[in-house]
Amino acid sequence: MSENIFVTLNGERASVLVGSTVSEISNGEMPCGGNGRCGKCKVFAKGALSELSRSEKELLSEEEIASGIRLACSARVLGECEISTFEPRKDALVITDGEMPQIALKPIFSRFGVSVDVGTTTLAARLYNTSGKILATSTALNPQSVLGADVISRIKASLEGNSEKLKNIIVEAIDALIADLCSKADIAPCEIDALVVTGNTAMLYLLVGSSPRSLSCAPFEADRLFGEEITAGALGLSLLSSTAKIYLPPCISAFVGADTVCALLATELCDTDSTRLMADVGTNGEIALFSDGSLFVCSTAAGPAFEGVGISCGMRGEDGAIDKVTLVNGAPLVHVLGDKQAVGICGSGIVDAISVLLDLETVDETGYMEDEETTLAKGVTLTQADIRAVQLAKGAISAGISTLLHTSKLDVNDIDELLIAGGFGSHLDVRNAVRIGLIPNCTPSKIKSVGNAALAGASMLLLNAELGKKAKEIANSARVTELASNPTFAEFYMSAMMF
Repeated sequence: MSENIFVTLNGERASVLVGSTVSEISNGEMPCGGNGRCGKCKVFAKGALSELSRSEKELLSEEEIASGIRLACSARVLGECEISTFEPRKDALVITDGEMPQIALKPIFSRFGVSVDVGTTTLAARLYNTSGKILATSTALNPQSVLGADVISRIKASLEGNSEKLKNIIVEAIDALIADLCSKADIAPCEIDALVVTGNTAMLYLLVGSSPRSLSCAPFEADRLFGEEITAGALGLSLLSSTAKIYLPPCISAFVGADTVCALLATELCDTDSTRLMADVGTNGEIALFSDGSLFVCSTAAGPAFEGVGISCGMRGEDGAIDKVTLVNGAPLVHVLGDKQAVGICGSGIVDAISVLLDLETVDETGYMEDEETTLAKGVTLTQADIRAVQLAKGAISAGISTLLHTSKLDVNDIDELLIAGGFGSHLDVRNAVRIGLIPNCTPSKIKSVGNAALAGASMLLLNAELGKKAKEIANSARVTELASNPTFAEFYMSAMMF
């Protein structure tokens, strides 16, 4: 029979099962899904706890261990103890801006409507009235990160019995976005009668509570590609009328989702005679190439390195993060968000820093660094392991782009326009991205950041009922290039590891 004991969590008494991990009772973020690999789920803990695990001994410094810091995913509660979690930051920069072409107004709502982009890492929403005016925007971090930072971790968590938890977490987060939007616009939630919710295929599966098993094993063919309408009541949203309609845009494949379809809609990638390439450089890198009337797409698992996960001093783009690094008088000069003391480095800063280190020849073209780490600011370093993590991430994106070009019998010089979508792309110095080999070496004038194109496309579907047909046409016309067993991708990936 299970035994319950009392612990003190952030100053409050709570009854928990003996043997529970601290992560099970604290609901903190676990970027690696609780597998003891990232070292990001640190807590202060003292009392009757399990012995230090191998992961804790490897990932925590002697000073941290001495001060009572433990990893929440590893430390187990054996008796009375006190646990304090680090205060979560609420000021992460989440992009809601995204270019949107002029469209006729034929909204799918009668009073107010909301568009939502459910990203793997972040959430963004817009509130519209029937004249097409944005009344408010709201953003948040995706709280599903408590069960893993990436899609694969969350699919695994769902299949291990956490499907309902993942669904409830994201539904409650969307409810919170709606509440914030209504507060800002001074309207009642019941006045919202339609939502368009976009995201990658896995995020939509987890949102509606469908089993993602088909996404987890070969042949990786989704058994639900959406492009469907459900009700707020069926989804479980508590603030809206149960009959309010929720439109989930169509996905292309298991790993090229509705977010890509919405971005293609917003950028009008397929509406010109030019050769255009769009890359969403995120945790789940999705790439689309339109040329000579054909649309080619692929998805490459870049991982969350550009979100700061798996990087020793990595963090999201928030106050205290180094977001830019330049070379001044032969030394790195950093810019810190919020003009505060640096506490870590975010994705755009990582790209800049490696570019600078390459120019200084501190890092060579193979990624080898002379010293085990280099200091960028007091307490913020880049290590050899960080460099390798970035090589893996940028190699995946670069090789995905090269494979699509090869598939369509094109090369970099044939690209008329390269669009960088997503929040990370909005802060990226494209010269440095080219320098480290993340994106192709195009003429700078051909490269354009388009912001949160997924949210812009979702907004278009909200504001014009006829565009749902166009979204389905885009999804159906796309030719998916599978990379997992593609020998061409493997060859490009090996060469793309070089700087």
